Amino acid sequence: MPTLLRLDSSASGDRSRSRAVTAAFTEAWSALGPDHHLVARDLHADPPPHLPSSALHWPAGEMPGERPAGWEAGQRRYIGELLAADVLLIAVPMYNYSMPSTLKAWVDHVHVPGVTAGFAPGELPLRGRPVVLVSSRGAAYGPADNPADWDHGTAALEVVFGASMGMTPHRIVAQLTLAPDLEVLADRRDEAVASLEAAILRARELAIELG
Repeated sequence: MPTLLRLDSSASGDRSRSRAVTAAFTEAWSALGPDHHLVARDLHADPPPHLPSSALHWPAGEMPGERPAGWEAGQRRYIGELLAADVLLIAVPMYNYSMPSTLKAWVDHVHVPGVTAGFAPGELPLRGRPVVLVSSRGAAYGPADNPADWDHGTAALEVVFGASMGMTPHRIVAQLTLAPDLEVLADRRDEAVASLEAAILRARELAIELG
């Protein structure tokens, strides 16, 4: 039974463009058949706690530092959901040129060398699995295939999941999401609509391709 793990982190609720794209992906995934399972987490509504100790960035006994009682159960739950996923779908709205803090907290829970990440191919249980990063940006920041100039959140996640965990990143970008609300971007509203429509179409296509 193929499993999709979907993570949303936008604070914009029903107005969120990144949620619109992840919803389109999810709908196309679910339409592939009843055997296509979905696990969804809303990191804004139910934010992961920040790790209270740097020791929790590592397996037990690997690094000095206190491991507070009661914290590891939650961390194991996040890691278990990730390891069980055949496809990982992450909404990455650009907040101050980076990712939302709730998403970063989740990443801190699941990126554990020797568990999900490593330094050798044999240490990477997620090697080759797809991770779809849905980047939504309020303005336009250059070519969609070059996010590192501005979108440091998506770029960082490509390092975390691609280089460190061995997953295969796929990027979907919706730009100019603030154009409907800002007069300074009023002349680019048609461009914003086209960007969102293209992102939704790509999400549906990619869900079928990866499913």
